[in-house]
Amino acid sequence: MFYRYRPLKAAVTAASLSAVSLLFFTGCKPAPAGAMPGAGEALPVQVAKASEQDVPLTGEWVALTDGFVNAQIQPQVSGYLIRQDYKEGSQVGKGQVLFEIDPRPFQATLDQAKGQVAQAEAKVALDEINVKRDTPLAEAHAIAQSQLDTETQTLASDKASVVSAEAQVDAAQLNVGFTKVRSLIDGIAGQATVQVGNLVSPTSVLTEVSQLNPLKVYFSISEQEYLALVTKAKQGGRADLLNAGDAIPLKLTLSNGQVYPQTGRIIFVDRSVSAQTGSLRIAAQFANPGNVLRPGQFGRISAQTQVAHNAILVPQRAVTELQGINQVYVVGTDNVARIRNVQLGAQVGTNIIISSGVQSGDTVITEGLDKVKDGIKVSTQPDTSLNAPSAQTIQGS
Repeated sequence: MFYRYRPLKAAVTAASLSAVSLLFFTGCKPAPAGAMPGAGEALPVQVAKASEQDVPLTGEWVALTDGFVNAQIQPQVSGYLIRQDYKEGSQVGKGQVLFEIDPRPFQATLDQAKGQVAQAEAKVALDEINVKRDTPLAEAHAIAQSQLDTETQTLASDKASVVSAEAQVDAAQLNVGFTKVRSLIDGIAGQATVQVGNLVSPTSVLTEVSQLNPLKVYFSISEQEYLALVTKAKQGGRADLLNAGDAIPLKLTLSNGQVYPQTGRIIFVDRSVSAQTGSLRIAAQFANPGNVLRPGQFGRISAQTQVAHNAILVPQRAVTELQGINQVYVVGTDNVARIRNVQLGAQVGTNIIISSGVQSGDTVITEGLDKVKDGIKVSTQPDTSLNAPSAQTIQGS
């Protein structure tokens, strides 16, 4: 028994030493980085003041450029294309010849119509001789009156034939002229859709010419934005949105982020709100010197819609969202952070309008939100990285 007891005692002693060593080293392990402050310690955070001011709100919408006038160039007669007289993509003038169709068949028809006019005029001349000769004979009862009546009627009929033949000449002359296909407007001519040698007809589209200065820009706004713009137009002394003119200046931002230097104005308001999208289509006019803008470009149209009076602004990064509920942490005079549910308005630059939940002058936490808990004590310092509020909102489609 003596020899069996000693190994057991040694094992217990070794186990006890191991446990003491483990407790010693565990107790000396440093606290992990980012741990919450201990009891009585305040969590350092950065804060900003909620401000109250009048904020101009700007609507912004996706825009698509288009030619002020887009004319499809189609021939008025059928025939073989023998020449293209313009350079694709170049500026063309109204009445400039763009294409030529083989005129020979139409010239032959014109010559034939002129011959028919000559024949009809010859008949009229003979009829006039007969009537002039037989009139005194009929009066002297040398010939029957019916013969003179027939000759008079034949003269009238042949004169009508001359008028009809002359109309045929005019029509044939027009067709000869139509063999030269001309531009209907001043503008930029597009790529030709047919080649020399093709047989074309009045249904063929040869090219398209677009008037680019001024330029149209289309965009769609919501019903609420439309009503806001109407109110602003009336405040500017205008009867309606269509006649708003410079009361609602429009700014165009191009796809590369560059702001177009020309200011636009509204020239078209659709007759109804779309039942599918709930939006109203608007067209704006922009001066386009040098034809810098082209149809089919995307951009963004912006315009001031209204002024939010006495709006409460806080930095946008002070707002957190939890299960669809927007919240901010407000620090009271006791340096304790309290969470508040808020209703949001429009975004204004790096700030956002708070419709309810925060008052002007409240101190909101902007940095350190990942560690803040409701009711925790904090030590505050101003957030100097924030920019001043901007009057540019992000709203619309």
